[in-house]
Amino acid sequence: MSSYTLLVIDDDPNNFDVIEVYLASHVSHLGVTFQLHYASSGRDALALLADYQPDMILLDVMMPDMDGLEVCRRIKAQTRWQSVPIIMVTALTSKQDLAACLAAGADDFVSKPIIGVELRARIQSMLRIKQHYDSLHQLLELREDMAHMIVHDLRNPLTSILFGLEMLSKIDYPRDQQQEKISRIQQAGHQLQKLVDDILLIAKMESGKLQLERSDIDANGLIETVIYDFKDIAALKHIHLVQIRDPAPSPITVDPALFRRVLDNLVANALKFSPAGAQVTLTHDCQTAGGHLIRVADHGAGVPVNLREAIFEKFETGSRLQGMAQLGLGLAFCKLVVESHGGRIQVQDNHPNGSIFAVYMPTPAPQPALASML
Repeated sequence: MSSYTLLVIDDDPNNFDVIEVYLASHVSHLGVTFQLHYASSGRDALALLADYQPDMILLDVMMPDMDGLEVCRRIKAQTRWQSVPIIMVTALTSKQDLAACLAAGADDFVSKPIIGVELRARIQSMLRIKQHYDSLHQLLELREDMAHMIVHDLRNPLTSILFGLEMLSKIDYPRDQQQEKISRIQQAGHQLQKLVDDILLIAKMESGKLQLERSDIDANGLIETVIYDFKDIAALKHIHLVQIRDPAPSPITVDPALFRRVLDNLVANALKFSPAGAQVTLTHDCQTAGGHLIRVADHGAGVPVNLREAIFEKFETGSRLQGMAQLGLGLAFCKLVVESHGGRIQVQDNHPNGSIFAVYMPTPAPQPALASML
């Protein structure tokens, strides 16, 4: 059941009692509860807004000292409270008076004497508007977070490329060192291209526009290729890559290009978070009932239990993992690809330390023969 904080600003406490009675039946009608607060003057309400944190305000127009119109203007002048709906409660009925309420920043009004069904309907309407606003605000915040994450992820390879090119232009390296510098620049360029491709593919998958090109492939052979391509990176960190094959493999039916990138991301993360001298193990088991199980195990710091779902979300930067760099879009990409195949991905403990990223891919159901369909 949803709960909302409602602030009633009225110089007559009897009006607060009436509103409290009417909203008690609002609970049974709409399945929501209200935490009610009362302020007997506009100045008291303005002083206590931060303490009350209201989701909505019911504001009387005719009050001594400071009328409701001035209170409304002062509340709406503060950016923090602009999204909080204000319903003016007024005995005034002329068009000019109602227009003045709206001009002061009110979102709606209800006439005195208050009728319960009207009050509940207007509150319900304002809550819908606020929920839409809050959802939009959250989406904008998430997009801003993603933009920061993308900029962060793109900056590292771009910096490597620019720095490498600058060094090559200023220093006359021996030929073998030149080749090493060029190789690192190319590697950073490929990393940059991969990040851009991940962003585009995630957008396609989320919009349902990506079509899987499935085919039967040898999972053992694919893992062997991944290990071969990462052997130089692993050697730089003095990490040993190990493959444990399924002794009696059967083909795995996946989109080869996308699934290869899933394994690339998982191995890259395992190398990134493993200490020098550690071992990263890739295991394939196709004896799992109805499918294939591929595991990438490392001996890094591990993933806290409370983050094991969050790290697969595209807006999770990984900043809460102490000592770890940003995770970026890689795991979000993995999750989308695996689930688009009907599979699942999860992270487990690798005792005594480290993590195991387990990918389960089901065997697709056989398609009925054409003759049986006729």
